[in-house]
Amino acid sequence: MADKTIAVILVGGPTTGTRFRPLTLNVPKPLFPLAGKPMVHHPIHACQQIPNLVNVFVIGFFEEKEFTPFISSLSAELRVPIRYLREDKSHGSAGGLYHFRNTILQDDPDHIFVINCDVCSTFPLAPMLDSHKKHGGVGTLLCRKVAPDTASDFGELVADSETKEILHYAEKPETFVSDRINCGVYVFRPAIMDMIKAAIAEGDGENYVRLDQHVFSKQAGKKQLYAFETDDFWEQIKTPGLALRCSQLYLTYYRQTSPQLLAPSTPGGPAIIGDCFIHPSAKVHPTAKVGPNVSIAANVRIGAGVRLKDCIILDEVEVKENAIVVSSVVGWKSVVGPWGRVQGSGDLKSRLGVTILGEDVAVGKEAVVVNCIVLPHKSLNTSVQEEIIL
Repeated sequence: MADKTIAVILVGGPTTGTRFRPLTLNVPKPLFPLAGKPMVHHPIHACQQIPNLVNVFVIGFFEEKEFTPFISSLSAELRVPIRYLREDKSHGSAGGLYHFRNTILQDDPDHIFVINCDVCSTFPLAPMLDSHKKHGGVGTLLCRKVAPDTASDFGELVADSETKEILHYAEKPETFVSDRINCGVYVFRPAIMDMIKAAIAEGDGENYVRLDQHVFSKQAGKKQLYAFETDDFWEQIKTPGLALRCSQLYLTYYRQTSPQLLAPSTPGGPAIIGDCFIHPSAKVHPTAKVGPNVSIAANVRIGAGVRLKDCIILDEVEVKENAIVVSSVVGWKSVVGPWGRVQGSGDLKSRLGVTILGEDVAVGKEAVVVNCIVLPHKSLNTSVQEEIIL
């Protein structure tokens, strides 16, 4: 009989994603769109490649009403049961699994994928599962080589070059350990629950337990954990600036996985440059120039002569004639006036390297907004630069 596999997607809750404000004032971070699809859609969609997938569980402590419509729709689309399991509070990545252990194990799965929602990846789940089955350990961690000067921002691991056994694991160490990092995607055997139970016991019975800090660091070097290294793209989606980068990565990846989602250049239509997503309900003037790396959401109106590049335009935005939007995220129901300019420097890791307009922001005629974060319901009739406008 074929092995049964389930997937668990960890989405966190309202106290996480604070670096994503003001965008998370309107929508939970996991539902923020990247390349036209909610952030959490991408790992769930990738689960389609897992053989004998019997269930997908989404664990977090957002209100159920925020996730239920999305999950119902996606479950019907993928034809896989998807269920939201709401924590009463944050239990940590390991504690959440253990809290719902009876539900997770109810179908007697042989393998359990655990995926953090806030990572952007190709999610090579099928080859990762093959590797996991071969070595026979309790867990396999997706890892990637990064520049040594950035490795300390993540969990670092040392693996045997031949067996791929993880010999040492350190979460965000102060001194350099390795240029291989934990990518936040795992596959386990059900015995992981015993490891989490032991970690809870060591923590005086506290149910807040993290996989990285409390489980991996203790189990490394015991022939229980193994690494699966990828050379594909990978990013952690920490900020709106990195959301722009991740949207670009997914748009490019659509060429392989979902070319029908990319906007085509058509005679008499707007000029489309590179990879772009345009929602079917959006109205884009034929003289507009769009791309590369542009995502346009539902019911957006783009006027004559508009130039869009490296930006995310959210639902019901209007960009009026001859306006320019570059390296920016324009929030729901916002308006950019005629000849207006909304622009970031493109430094995606800088707090003000990308301009962010919250919901219902009005940029006046000929106003220029550069490297700013603007909270919802503001009107800007004069030009501003490198400001946080409350």
